[in-house]
Amino acid sequence: MRILTPLSRGACACLLGMSLSAHAQTQIQTPTQGDSLVEPVAARQQAREIAQGDPARWTREDATTQAKLRTMQKEMGAALQEAKNACKRAPAAERSACLQEARAVYQRDMAQAKERAGEPAP
Repeated sequence: MRILTPLSRGACACLLGMSLSAHAQTQIQTPTQGDSLVEPVAARQQAREIAQGDPARWTREDATTQAKLRTMQKEMGAALQEAKNACKRAPAAERSACLQEARAVYQRDMAQAKERAGEPAP
């Protein structure tokens, strides 16, 4: 019995260590690399959401044209923000042109949004 007790303690310690290691690997961490165009606060929120799995809203189609339009506008706004973040990291000489292009793409997409919102889903 005296031999099993130290062995049991060792096995328990080993299992506990493995469990803590696995738990630490699944903890939500702020991405240090990954999508560098997303603000750190947004990246942390995205990491929390991803850890919880895909929300049901991601698999539901928008029921109305208005809902599709709102979703498209939200996505275009996020894309514009990411483009602006990328422009901030560009060399100073290119920054102005980069921002102008980002705004032009956003405005073009917004102008076409109503037309695309009415199209049937592929």
